Amino acid sequence: MLLVSMLILGAIIGFVGAGGAGVTIALLTVGFQVPIHTALAVALASMVFTMLSGTISHFRQHEVLIKTGAIMGLGGIIGAYGGANFSNLMPANILSFITGFMLFSSAVMLYIKMYQSEWLGRHVHIRQEPLEGRKLWIYGLAIGIFMGFLSGAFGIGAAAYIQLALMIVFGVPLLQTIGTCMMIILPISAAGGLSYLFNGRLDFSIFIQTLIGLMVGAWFGAKWTHLAPLRLLRVFIVGLPSIGGLVMILFH
Repeated sequence: MLLVSMLILGAIIGFVGAGGAGVTIALLTVGFQVPIHTALAVALASMVFTMLSGTISHFRQHEVLIKTGAIMGLGGIIGAYGGANFSNLMPANILSFITGFMLFSSAVMLYIKMYQSEWLGRHVHIRQEPLEGRKLWIYGLAIGIFMGFLSGAFGIGAAAYIQLALMIVFGVPLLQTIGTCMMIILPISAAGGLSYLFNGRLDFSIFIQTLIGLMVGAWFGAKWTHLAPLRLLRVFIVGLPSIGGLVMILFH
């Protein structure tokens, strides 16, 4: 049942084009009663493979700012390692609630990005030129550490937060935010997954079933994306983390 469920979830994730780490955690914990720490470990470890393929694809299309991604990714490794060790010490019920809250908050950020882009542009100054020099290193490492901590501690990819930071703080063009974001999440998920592994939280049986289900399902789901209207895709992009976050909050 776990493998079948992950195949279905993978198809939905591939259809929507979103990472789905938070929804995976919600399904594992609420649907299959997997301990929250194990679910976080599985989600982060699975993201390594999905982010790797996505980063390579965007790199070939010249949609990755390598220097910005590398600096934030370096900070992210530090943050993810610390976050995973911090999470390992937290009680399961508190960790589950906070993870659900973080997942729901990312849905709110996606809603603003998808449906309120004009409002965002009026109220938030978006940098027009890519950040360079000393500021790039200072801001990149600091924000990378913070984003890495969120991902390592609560298992979510923090993609919505990272993409907004890339646009607002670092001046990354919209078309390059997705590819650069994937490059940043790759070392974050690897560092977080390894930390959970060293802490004895990673269940390889659950990990293999989750990874196979998500990758195979996403391959099929991606083929349906171009058949769906944009309005439907937006509903799924915002709806998935919203439902996953609310389920975790209510049933933690």
